[in-house]
Amino acid sequence: MGKFIKKFDEIDHSMLGSVGGKGANLGEMASAGFPIPNGFCVTTEAYLDLIANSSEMNHLFESLSEVSAEDQEQIRELGKRIRKHLTMINMPNEIAQSIIQAWKDTGDQYAYAVRSSATAEDLPIASFAGQQETFLNVKGQEALLHAVQECWASLFTDRAITYRAKNEFDHRSVYLSVVVQRMVFPEVSGIMFTADPINGHRRTVSIDASFGLGEALVSGLVSADLYQVRDQEIIQKKIATKKIAILPAPEGGTIITGLPEEKQNEQSLSDEYILKLAEMGKRVESHYGSPQDIEWCLVDGEIFIVQSRPITSLYPVPKVADDHLHVMFSFGHQQMMTNAMKPLALSVWKILFPFGKDKVGEESRATLDAGSRLFMDVTPLMYLKPARKILPHVISNIDVRISSALKEVVHRESFLKSAKVNPAVPITVLRFVGPILWNAFNNMWFRDLKKQQAGLVQMIEDSIKQSVQALANKSGVELIDAIVQDASLLLYNLFRHGLSRPLTGILSMSILRKLTNKWLGEEVDLHLLNKSLPGNITSEMGLEMGDLADIVRKYPQVYAYLETAKNETFFTGLEGVLGGAEFAKSFQSFLNRFGMRCSGEIDITHPRWEEKPTLLVSGILSHIRSVGEGEHRKNFAEGEVEAQQFAKELISKVRKTPFGSMKAKIISRLIYDFRNLMGMREHPKYSMVQHITLYKKHILQEAERLVKQGTLLEAEDIYYFSLPELKDLLQGKLTSVQKLIQQRKDQFKIDEKRIPPRVMTSEGEIVETAAENALAPEGALIGTPVSSGQVEGYARVVLKPEEAKLHKGEILIAPFTDPGWTPLFHSARGLVMEVGGMMTHGAVVAREYGIPAVVGIDQATTKIRDGQYIRVDGTNGFVEIIEDKNHE
Repeated sequence: MGKFIKKFDEIDHSMLGSVGGKGANLGEMASAGFPIPNGFCVTTEAYLDLIANSSEMNHLFESLSEVSAEDQEQIRELGKRIRKHLTMINMPNEIAQSIIQAWKDTGDQYAYAVRSSATAEDLPIASFAGQQETFLNVKGQEALLHAVQECWASLFTDRAITYRAKNEFDHRSVYLSVVVQRMVFPEVSGIMFTADPINGHRRTVSIDASFGLGEALVSGLVSADLYQVRDQEIIQKKIATKKIAILPAPEGGTIITGLPEEKQNEQSLSDEYILKLAEMGKRVESHYGSPQDIEWCLVDGEIFIVQSRPITSLYPVPKVADDHLHVMFSFGHQQMMTNAMKPLALSVWKILFPFGKDKVGEESRATLDAGSRLFMDVTPLMYLKPARKILPHVISNIDVRISSALKEVVHRESFLKSAKVNPAVPITVLRFVGPILWNAFNNMWFRDLKKQQAGLVQMIEDSIKQSVQALANKSGVELIDAIVQDASLLLYNLFRHGLSRPLTGILSMSILRKLTNKWLGEEVDLHLLNKSLPGNITSEMGLEMGDLADIVRKYPQVYAYLETAKNETFFTGLEGVLGGAEFAKSFQSFLNRFGMRCSGEIDITHPRWEEKPTLLVSGILSHIRSVGEGEHRKNFAEGEVEAQQFAKELISKVRKTPFGSMKAKIISRLIYDFRNLMGMREHPKYSMVQHITLYKKHILQEAERLVKQGTLLEAEDIYYFSLPELKDLLQGKLTSVQKLIQQRKDQFKIDEKRIPPRVMTSEGEIVETAAENALAPEGALIGTPVSSGQVEGYARVVLKPEEAKLHKGEILIAPFTDPGWTPLFHSARGLVMEVGGMMTHGAVVAREYGIPAVVGIDQATTKIRDGQYIRVDGTNGFVEIIEDKNHE
């Protein structure tokens, strides 16, 4: 019908740029034979012609491009100006005549729904739902043209401008089509999600239904019935009290009317139609290839689809190889790094993980990626009955909520009925775990632990030397093969030969706690034994960071320099600064030992401290602001004395009980085990990070060659390929390289904003368990206690350690912490984290430093604001926000 009008039967999904997301979906459904009310689209060409007639829009667009999503006052002012301007422009005659003709062809005797359809709307990556306007029961020529122009103006509602600004959509590049669709007047209408929108279960269809037009439900004016269907069976019904309905007004528009009392609690949709609707929803989902959010209505016994859009809020489901129910947990939560990872980082970990592969060099079947995160598929292991008990218990030390969610899933009938044990799994587990437990037992009672400490350090040094030699003088495909070979064996050897030392410490503390409670007849708080553990490589790093801060403290010029230092000139800029040479020498010595570390260090693509030394500046300056000169060393030494004194007192108490001499020897050995081997828990990760950094250096050298060849535009583009893909890239076997990189960059940008679940199933269900604490006061934020004590102070929310500005006495609120956050622990008075458990990095370091800590509080970094005065109870596991004290 010309460039300004497209009938539904002329539209397919390739016409998104002309008819927007909603229009393209309606055309697609009409072509596929789904029942939709007839209509047409006013194309984006009409919108572009309209704004081309404006002499002001260029200036207004420029103003929009400068506005921040946070500046609501400016958004309100600009939005109002643009909307008024667009409704005042005369609609070009050619456009108006095209709309009128299409309206007459469709039936000028009918009423119409007039809806906005933006080109960035109803996409798999962004829904834009509710950002623009809808007009219902529009009757007559003038009302129709007015509604179309109002839709164009609604592209600039406050919420639409804010949404585009927040999601980095260019205001000029989002165009608006208008859907004009014949109104139907339903008895019942509502919304259907072809996957559960709350927990993500992909086989569950969730239907909201109410009497009258669906606008009452969409706008939140009425509570709807909820029906859920799974596998053609109704599994849940919740009948709401529906006091009102929105109905069409005779003169046009809509009216809100009250429902008779006898109808208010009536089931709005019969079981027959619930099942029919669910079946239709799954057909729509199958057509589009993704879960859908569908508006529907029931008219004279016939179901109509009004519109369908992807459900963009669902977390992607990891792909599994069979149709059994699989359960998997977030690797990022386990490793204290829940951020999205690029393809290279995901690939490295699939190679590193030693289980779930048939031969060296393969990617592990137990590591699955989704949403640019890694998930561990523990299904084959959890088919073993002992593992269903032991593994959740072990994981509870890392994250209590992962543990409880795993327990919940693996005891379901749907999981157990497909639990067929692979005979190779228990054999593999015994071969791996048996020697570790045997070594831990011998460490605990018989071995010289000083030799065990030295042996682990030597093993790590030998391992990195061997890897350096294995990769030396290699390039191209040969280098990638060497990295894969080295990485495939790394974790297996670290676990097998290094895990028994810290495991001895963990088991010793567990036995120690049980025996002291039993022999002394009371629950003994053993937290002081955690203080200043010897041999902890991460603690040593924190102490050396404090030494650097003490050097800077002596030289104001160095302090001033660091505040503006640049990575590219970091060391050369120190040359003319008083004290700069002394600081540079010590800083370089620090980097020689710890330069491979950083925040999120498990991700090979993250910049290391040796690559960007300014990443350490914030931690050094925060230390100076909040810790006195030499105080860090003094506190560590005092912590050591406290631990030794506590140990003596505990042994003395036990000696006074029956058979006390023998008991005291046992307690003394367990304390000795714990104090000497628990500090070694960080060594395997320290070794792993050294290897990852080595791989990175070699891969980036290949990337520089590819840049010189013109294959890559910049070296860091290599992060968007897996290790197997790098071999193809280096051999010139990949085509459309730049297009592929851009697609992956765009996808990564989307995935960065996703919140990964702790535990999910292969059916897409996110399994959550509520945190409970009978000791917590009403309104408190509940988590897991990991370092005892209570502390009050002002909250300091830190999302990235390199941006931290901690002051003395503040409580650190973080999404997670890993060794890259250690410099901040000297400055923090308390710790609150969204992720973690008893044996994760932040918890262990907090106990060493004697800092009260609570972890596992969902959205702690948003629920607690900078400057709020809070109380952290690290003994009972909750945080209180004290409203009557506040500062900025």
